[in-house]
Amino acid sequence: MINMEFLQEIQRRRTFGIISHPDAGKTTLTEKLLLYGGAIQEAGAVKSNKIKKGATSDFMEIERQRGISVATSVLAFNYQNKKINILDTPGHKDFAEDTFRTLTAVDSVIVVIDVAKGVEEQTEKLVEVCRMRKIPMIVFFNKLDREGKDVFDLLDQVEIKLGLRVTPLSFPIGMGYNFKGIYNLWEKNIQIFESTDKQKIAKTITYDTLENEDLQKAVGGESMTELKESLELVEGVYPAFNQKEYLEGNLQPVFFGSALNNFGVQELLDCFIQIAPAPLPKSTDKRIIQPNESAFSGFIFKIHANMDPKHRDRLAFIKIVSGTFKRNTPYFHVRHKKNLKFSSPNAFFAEKKEVVDESFPGDIVGLHDTGNFKIGDTLSSGEEIQYKGIPSFSPEHFRFINNADPMKAKQLSKGIDQLMDEGVAQLFTLSLNGRKVIGTVGALQFEVIQYRLEHEYTAKCSFENLNVHKACWISTEDEHNENYRDFLKVKHKFLATDKQGHLVYLADSAFSLQMAQQKYPEITFHFTSEFE
Repeated sequence: MINMEFLQEIQRRRTFGIISHPDAGKTTLTEKLLLYGGAIQEAGAVKSNKIKKGATSDFMEIERQRGISVATSVLAFNYQNKKINILDTPGHKDFAEDTFRTLTAVDSVIVVIDVAKGVEEQTEKLVEVCRMRKIPMIVFFNKLDREGKDVFDLLDQVEIKLGLRVTPLSFPIGMGYNFKGIYNLWEKNIQIFESTDKQKIAKTITYDTLENEDLQKAVGGESMTELKESLELVEGVYPAFNQKEYLEGNLQPVFFGSALNNFGVQELLDCFIQIAPAPLPKSTDKRIIQPNESAFSGFIFKIHANMDPKHRDRLAFIKIVSGTFKRNTPYFHVRHKKNLKFSSPNAFFAEKKEVVDESFPGDIVGLHDTGNFKIGDTLSSGEEIQYKGIPSFSPEHFRFINNADPMKAKQLSKGIDQLMDEGVAQLFTLSLNGRKVIGTVGALQFEVIQYRLEHEYTAKCSFENLNVHKACWISTEDEHNENYRDFLKVKHKFLATDKQGHLVYLADSAFSLQMAQQKYPEITFHFTSEFE
């Protein structure tokens, strides 16, 4: 018998990710959501010289220096009796892999778009992934306090470029210098914009009807006429909001606001907790798992080394899919086929962590890891299942890694080992001479690796360019086949093994990859590591 409390706990959970192009204001929005949730008293800005406090979710030193997010951070807070788990993802394309993986762990997504720049390429890629997976999305147009594009042009852009069907649930009155406030179509009220202290919650004045005299004075006649015309247009052009369509991923509500000025954020949050999905079922290699099953299961979607530089610890982030996760209870590690128990599982608040006794579906828990986990691992109450869809992509940038300080060889290899498990990059060892090659999806990652090796592991390294076009994992049905052996002999110079010991072919150009595919039809060339 499944108890009612357990079902209520599932219904209370909302787990979502925030995605966007760099600099659209994701992290600032995350901060403001925390502010409304009462989780922080004062919000920090990501890069502003006036505000001395940095953003809560950018806690790695390199993030503070650059003013960008490089790793996904997990934050949780309570709001109106709902437990909200936010995953703030990096926007920069060099870290897109981290973001793609994170999208496997969320039930819905908020897409942030800068009104001045409109839809940018990184947003297109990420939304495409969400569309493929049918993840419910809410669009938030940010930075209304700056001059931007016309509202209807922006909505058209979202429809055309991102292929979404939108319905505005709030509408701005003016923009930039003339920004007066927001009309909330969801709640049918108006908020007048007053530029107050950016770090605290803004006061809102609400009017229940558009005919109110005080309102006419506050907004001004021109802007009111404009608003009424726009609202007529909205009602005439866009579909009415339908929750079922939104949950199926076929309709996307739109909100407007300015995260920096705390404006429009609360409307977003209030609407979100009413319409967003509670934890959803997830498919494994054997069956679909429902959240209300009593047996526990979950999967690792992220590993983060050195959360605390003093202790050299690694945390594996697990998304709980079904059942209750209890501390000190043994759970089955499917890949290693052994039981593990965890004495101090952590719930998060950026880098602050608390030990939790039990967690429910939808929650994200950090487990101390001594090297047992890699990304994509499944934990269960004993059932041998494997959650799907958490791949490693084929890297596009390759460099040899050399030790710059012979005295620190041990620290270097440990550092590389841990950072690779995190999924920042991939390590290949050349079959010819055993040299180490690092492959990444973006070029910026080399800087991050170099910085973190030096500051977290006290190991210095240098990189040297390697001319490789693409890395492909190779497999064949018959290893004794003559052609396969010929391939191994001919391409000996270009073969390497990855961290798991799988054979990888490092093609030096698109042409040689094409030739190899034609010449050796018995070999399959894979571009993601999930092909078993």
